Amino acid sequence: MNRKRRVVVTGLGAVTPIGIGMEAFWNGIRAEKTGFAPITGFDAADYKCKLAAEVKDFKAENYMDKKAARRMESFCQYAVAAAGEAIRDAALDMEAEDPYRVGCFVGSGVGSLQAVEREHAKLLEKGPSRVGPLFVPMMISNMAAGNVSIAYGLKGKSLNVVTACATGTNSIGEAFRSIQYGELDACVAGGTEGAVTPLGIAGFAALTALSGSTDPERCSIPFDKDRSGFVMGEGAGIVVLEELEHARKRGARIYAEVLGYGCSSDAYHITSPAEDGAGAARAMLSALEDGSVKPEELTYINAHGTGTHHNDLFETRAIKLAFGEHAGKLRVNSTKSMVGHLLGAAGAVEFIVCVKSVQEDFIHRTVGLRETEGEMNLDYCMESHEEAVPFALSNSLGFGGHNASILVGKPED
Repeated sequence: MNRKRRVVVTGLGAVTPIGIGMEAFWNGIRAEKTGFAPITGFDAADYKCKLAAEVKDFKAENYMDKKAARRMESFCQYAVAAAGEAIRDAALDMEAEDPYRVGCFVGSGVGSLQAVEREHAKLLEKGPSRVGPLFVPMMISNMAAGNVSIAYGLKGKSLNVVTACATGTNSIGEAFRSIQYGELDACVAGGTEGAVTPLGIAGFAALTALSGSTDPERCSIPFDKDRSGFVMGEGAGIVVLEELEHARKRGARIYAEVLGYGCSSDAYHITSPAEDGAGAARAMLSALEDGSVKPEELTYINAHGTGTHHNDLFETRAIKLAFGEHAGKLRVNSTKSMVGHLLGAAGAVEFIVCVKSVQEDFIHRTVGLRETEGEMNLDYCMESHEEAVPFALSNSLGFGGHNASILVGKPED
């Protein structure tokens, strides 16, 4: 039996609604900055949802060749920008690496709705001959991984995991597994999304999943008794994972160690989590078992925490089911209270928050949370906390019943 190899985080990159680049993003998290504002990408006057968490002042040509950028939709541009930052942050010199040992696991839950809307309009107005020749390669969700690998010469195993809102977590988790079992020495991994479009907003609003609030301070309020849905966000979170000895050999800075990864399926409903939380509980416990961490040793969970009625209630039940009496001692927060729901990028951005929380011994506040209700009586972090964070568990739940949890901890000497 092969011994599993240890995996560490050596690079971080982010494009988010509260800041482009890790410094701006993390400073925004610490400052409790929110990215919610009226939608600017189109006229939302007739839409049920009028707010979103859009990426501000992003200029693709600042992060990549102009010609290459023109052949990418926004979800790919965000991924290439965030991946470039993560690779630089890791000081990963691809000329010194075997490129077939460096992978690229970058997922997107949706791909490009912009391309679908634009080319469908051409089809209806001008006929099939006017649909652009690059429509398909600009629209399909695997092109985030494709463009990142092309941009940075990553020739190892390349995957586009698509598990809706669990995409980012699954992408990083599967990269962790591939390094553990020797398929790769390093991997650029994460999630990206750019779906704040007329069709995206209208579709999620039709599901009654989006908040109809027009107050930026009360629109994304996970675990609050007045929560009314999530706010659509966009952006990308990308990390560099490496096998521990590979990182040590090249003198890389190590942020944290990835310890465990757990997944399950609710097999219950296409949009709602299982009401008893059993599936999500199994994913959390599997991640802890994988990392040889006892439930009572965990002190912090970065929850999926979307701000919908069902998610927040059922995720609370899952935490209680998994941890029993210890659930009351856990800090539980939601990064979506600041950046909204980044769909396929959500888990990756929240993984980055967990890494920084472990590194800096800091747990951010669930911004906007004022009062909970009923069964939701856990510590949802109405205040931020400067305290020891030996481990952090990140949860993601996706439409279709996908549950994924990933555990990080402080790197051992």
